[in-house]
Amino acid sequence: MLPRSTKAPWMVTSEQRPMLRFLIVQTAASVVGLQCWMILFNNFAVEVAGLDGLQVGIIGSVREIPGFLALLAVFVMLVIREHRLSALSIIFLGLGTALTGLLPSFSGLIITTLIMSFGFHYYETTNQSLTLQYFSTATSPLIFGRLRSLAAATSIVVGLLLYLMGMVFSYKVMFLTIGGLVVAAGIWGLLQDPTHKQVAPQHRKMIFRRRYSLYYFLTFMAGARRQIFIAFSVYLLVKVFHFTVTEITLLFVVNNAINFVLSPAIGRAIVRFGERWILSIEYGGLIGVFLVYAFTDSKLLVVAMYILDHILFNFAIAIRTYFQKVADTADIAPSMAVGFTINHIAAVVMPAIGGALWMIDYRIPFVTGALLSLISLLAVQRIPRFAQ
Repeated sequence: MLPRSTKAPWMVTSEQRPMLRFLIVQTAASVVGLQCWMILFNNFAVEVAGLDGLQVGIIGSVREIPGFLALLAVFVMLVIREHRLSALSIIFLGLGTALTGLLPSFSGLIITTLIMSFGFHYYETTNQSLTLQYFSTATSPLIFGRLRSLAAATSIVVGLLLYLMGMVFSYKVMFLTIGGLVVAAGIWGLLQDPTHKQVAPQHRKMIFRRRYSLYYFLTFMAGARRQIFIAFSVYLLVKVFHFTVTEITLLFVVNNAINFVLSPAIGRAIVRFGERWILSIEYGGLIGVFLVYAFTDSKLLVVAMYILDHILFNFAIAIRTYFQKVADTADIAPSMAVGFTINHIAAVVMPAIGGALWMIDYRIPFVTGALLSLISLLAVQRIPRFAQ
């Protein structure tokens, strides 16, 4: 029988409740801004800005630069409290989104993409850090699961809203409207103080510790595997299996609906069974997913693997909750920033390397993904028994 706390993840203390409310609002705003940008950007870039494939690819690389520079958040927090940096990040995300429609050129889109991306990546860094600081090891997986579920539901709503708005409004109006809503949520966050004094002060410097090496390694490998998925899974569906835009959109909705239901259950499973068990399932499953991607000729089977891949991605919550169990409390904020940068190292190199391998044989990137998953599966067996 599950512990009582895993049945009621919303039951937090009165001191924790302001932070939970803060994270819920800011997370919803982050998803709204990012989904708006991702859904509209490619069509806007081609139809309005007139960009070619090379320019779109360059902007895609520029988008990942702020993630690679997430460790600089440590120095920003020398002058700005972490929850205020979190709200400011949402404001930047909203501004970048709102301005996108006003600057329909290659240079303009580089600028707005950087603004948007700095906001998104710095919010993700502070969001993870604040969750680990303000909620216990028994509660944080549940909070992460609930926030993932919220993100999935919000993604569906944003997709439907943009579909309806697209029938009436221009790209400029849609970017401005959605971006303005995100900015408003960030301003609300700036006016809040969800902190309490029981939380340990955080180090305001870069932290690298040898005993965190497994966390660093798993974080890097998770980033590498994620980049293979982002860069090549949908491309596989379109290029090899000839999926239409309608079919890809339907997959998007189905994935988010499934994650809305399952994400809280994944959080409860981490509490009950531990990080090593959950991560072993993730990486064992991913070996199969990538091999099926590489060798199946079945459209139905590749759809099933695409959905399973999305589900397994949520299991990566366990990497952060494992770190929470082994880390000094004061190390959480700087370590989340460092970890986010490590995760994005792969974003700089994997798409280019994978693209070159694809040109030889499209199966090679996916076989590589299976190999990376096998290495990760072996690595998670080093997680101590207290995290099982």
